[in-house]
This record gives sequence, structure tokens and C-alpha cells, in this order.
Amino acid sequence: MEVIIAATPGQVGCIAAGVIAGIVGKKPDAVLGLATGSSPMVVYAELARMRHDAEIDLVATRGFALDEYVGLAPGHPARYAAVVQRDIVEPLGMTPENVTVPDGGSLDHEQACRDFEAAISRSGGVDVQILGIGTNGHIGFNEPTSSLTSRTRVKTLTEQTRADNARFFNTADEVPRHCITQGLGTIFEARQLLLVAQGKGKARALAAAIEGPLSSMCPASLLQLHPRATVVIDEAAAGDLALTDYYRYAFDNKPASSGVRFGQGPCGQG
Repeated sequence: MEVIIAATPGQVGCIAAGVIAGIVGKKPDAVLGLATGSSPMVVYAELARMRHDAEIDLVATRGFALDEYVGLAPGHPARYAAVVQRDIVEPLGMTPENVTVPDGGSLDHEQACRDFEAAISRSGGVDVQILGIGTNGHIGFNEPTSSLTSRTRVKTLTEQTRADNARFFNTADEVPRHCITQGLGTIFEARQLLLVAQGKGKARALAAAIEGPLSSMCPASLLQLHPRATVVIDEAAAGDLALTDYYRYAFDNKPASSGVRFGQGPCGQG
């Protein structure tokens, strides 16, 4: 696992977007795993800027949303189908037909989950899965004690997750209790995992995910097993890590050919 500590949330977005741009530049029809929530929005904002400045073209890029609420009305603005369209597809210039969201309105949830898994398989698999992390260590909506080999399925959200997401609804009571989420096993099959986080509120969960034991109590700790996992976080989110000096040293001494580095461009620290 590579841990990159950026000075600001904006740099988190810039660095992570650079990773994605490098993949899309080599493979224009790359498959992105699209996380919603607040943390990844800085990544999409930077990708939108790059698209506006003709630095990247995502028209052929394909995408799969990480999760979707169950039972929200089709026109509800908090449905992830709406969020993905509004905050990702349109600003990034992606083709709507190339982006798939789990069907949270299906009358047959199990079939909807099977259909979603089959669609990922037909696409050839996810090239880079963008991830956020919940305050309890969840990724997607895989709550603590989720099976590390789980597939796309219906999950019951914890009260903590519902409380964390209440800001996207008029009242806390409106937050659904169930969702369809990619499973941890599904997420793990992506060729690269890219987790981003900002703020002190994520520090404890990140310390458990990066430096704690591999455990279903912290689903994000699964990243420790992945051959290509990158974590990009700001100083506040890194606050509970024990090895910050090492992570900075390792990043500062990366071979020039090994990937993103801070420079004098928009990701530069100087």
C-alpha cells in the first residue's frame, strides 16, 4: 500500500486525479469505479478542470457506481444515480450510457445485484476503483463485520452511517436503512484501488485501515492485501498515523518512473 500525505484537500484531489488521468491516457475506455460521498468530490472537481482545459477526455471512459440506496423515489436528488449524473458524468463529459448504477428501485434486489456483477464482468473489470472511507472504516456500504469476500448485495446501514449521511437529506429520518453495495470481494478485484480522505474525522478509521490488523471490523483494512492500493489523504486525516515520517520519506524518494510526484504544477507544494 502506498500512502501519500498531501498538504491540503485540494492537493488530495489533484494527486488522485493525476493517477486516474495516467490510466485514461493509456486506455481511453478504461473502467472507473465511482464512489460518491464528500471525500471523492475533490477528485472529480480536478478531473472536471482537466477536462475543461483539454488535458483529459473521458467520453469513452466507462464507470460503475459503488453503491445505491434502496427504496428512494426515482426523482429523489440523493439517489446515487442522480448524484453520479449531476456531479460526475456531466462535469467530466462522460457518456451517460457508459455509466452503470445498481438498481435500488428494483422489485427483485437479488437479481439487481446479479445483473450489476454481470455488467462489471462484461466490461472486463474495473481498472481503478475510487474509494472514500466511513468514520467506522466502511468502504462502499460494507459496514463492519462484512465478509472480506462478499459480492454486490443488499446491506443494512448502521445508525452511525445514516447519521453521517443525514446531511444529504432534509431530515435524518429520510435516510434509507438499506442499500445495494459492491462487496469487498468485488471491490478487491479492481486492478487498482485509490482511496481518498480529508479531515480529522477520518483519522481514526484511516489509522485502523492502514496500520491496524486486517479485520472485518474495519472493512477498509482489506486494502492491505491489494497489490496496487494507493491512499491519498490530507494532513488532518493523517493525524492518527504512527508512520507519517516514513510515508513522506518513501514518497519523496520514489523513482522518477514509478508514478505521481509533487512538482511545480498544480500538485506542487512549492
